[in-house]
Amino acid sequence: MTKQERLDQIKADIVTSNVCPDLASTATNLVFGDGNPNAEIVFIGEAPGKQEDEQSLPFVGASGKFLNEMLGSINMRREEIYITNIVKYRPPHNRDPQPDEKAEFLPFLQRQLAIIQPTLVVTLGRHSMTCFLPTAKISEVHGQAKRIQWGIGAVDGSKKSEKIIILPLYHPAAALYNGSMRTVLQQDFSTIPTILTLIRKGK
Repeated sequence: MTKQERLDQIKADIVTSNVCPDLASTATNLVFGDGNPNAEIVFIGEAPGKQEDEQSLPFVGASGKFLNEMLGSINMRREEIYITNIVKYRPPHNRDPQPDEKAEFLPFLQRQLAIIQPTLVVTLGRHSMTCFLPTAKISEVHGQAKRIQWGIGAVDGSKKSEKIIILPLYHPAAALYNGSMRTVLQQDFSTIPTILTLIRKGK
């Protein structure tokens, strides 16, 4: 099976496993992920919004447009990366994802990362950051790459622990209407090419 076929299987498993049925019942679509299954970078957001729910694609609203702008600023295109959310159904009224919802979806995120095997995982917002750095405060660690030991679901469904590199960033939505945070996010984003170069050299 190709990586894409294996990712498609995870998507099907979410439906057959009836993950977060209350969320599923209020959502229009499952928003699984989008992009290059061979990507060096995986971006992980929190949960889909209204437009994402309608189109069944992550980051297609205002936050997605800003993310595309920032990708352009480091000479990257959306097609080169992979992007997903922790929670894959839209929470009602765009409320924050709840701890039990994140916990239910976490094994499927682990399997996504096990298949893609990215060089760098960029978390967008505190909800996705705390899946990897549970005690961290985003105001203190944003823009700082962290090498951590993390349990990743193996392809056969078992668990293994691997070292992965996390770059916590603020969520684009938080920066859309806050000029100072927008500048911080753009500055943090601009470090991605350097971080990738350093990781490659370290391998």
